[in-house]
Amino acid sequence: MESNAMASTLRKLILALPGMNCWSEVEELFPNTEEDIRLDWQLPGIACAAVGGEYTATFPAMAALACIQVSIILVDDMLDEEPEGAHHRFGIGRTANLALALQAGGAVLMEQCDVAAPNRAAAAHALNRMALATAAGQEMDVQNLSGEENYWQVVRAKSTPFYGTGLEIGALLGGASLQKAEVMYNVGILFGEAIQIYDDLEDAFQSPANSDWAQGRNNLAILYGLTAEYPKKEAFLAYKNQAVDVTALHKAQQLLIDSGAVSYCAFQLLQRHLAAKSYLDSVTLQQRDRVDYLLKMQLTPFVKFVRDIDTTLADLIEQKM
Repeated sequence: MESNAMASTLRKLILALPGMNCWSEVEELFPNTEEDIRLDWQLPGIACAAVGGEYTATFPAMAALACIQVSIILVDDMLDEEPEGAHHRFGIGRTANLALALQAGGAVLMEQCDVAAPNRAAAAHALNRMALATAAGQEMDVQNLSGEENYWQVVRAKSTPFYGTGLEIGALLGGASLQKAEVMYNVGILFGEAIQIYDDLEDAFQSPANSDWAQGRNNLAILYGLTAEYPKKEAFLAYKNQAVDVTALHKAQQLLIDSGAVSYCAFQLLQRHLAAKSYLDSVTLQQRDRVDYLLKMQLTPFVKFVRDIDTTLADLIEQKM
């Protein structure tokens, strides 16, 4: 990725938003100036360059996406009662106000994209549509609906619009056809689902126990342990209920491995990776390698994670990549 796409560029754009100086805390929510920006904040630039547009023209869109993502995280941590959530440092009221400010700031930043007005308007509409969809997904998530069907419904409502829209707005800002913008959106949706699967696995194997264990959150790996049929299911259920105890947690985690939960998550993630590749094959892109790199960067840490658990499974995934 471009070395000049530094965090300082986005940081300046965000801190310059009207009224943002009300929250001195915002400075700690974004990377320091010497660090490169997060890969998922670069989605608009990646897609814009892929369709033949100018990467740097999307800097305000990247900053907008960063604002939206941080606002989502702030709210999500409050809803999930995350012990490391920023609301413990900032206070719930100030955190809620900052989340609202960042949401609005994202819309303001989109107006600063230096592209043709119709392209900018279409991209801004997509960003606002995503923010609304994510809020609806958050509302579904707090209901803690049970079952795998509901799990995927919540993921597609809450988690994936961010990634689909990130690539979509980049394609629109780059002047792509609606067909290519839709392809980019669909690739982003699959990318987002794969990220959610990986996040679930990481959360399930944290120690001490992640809040997914205690709160009964819809985590795909844990959900598999709860619903699949396998010899030691009763033991898993017993250890799950004692997951606050590290010894019981580790036994429950080992039973997840033995049950096939990790293999199931790997299968689901790999299917989405291959489907994304298929979508990309359906269109001609000036710099497809940009998106291929994105998909590779998402899959590489997952393979490393799986290799620490099951070398054979990791080898199989690499063969399918």
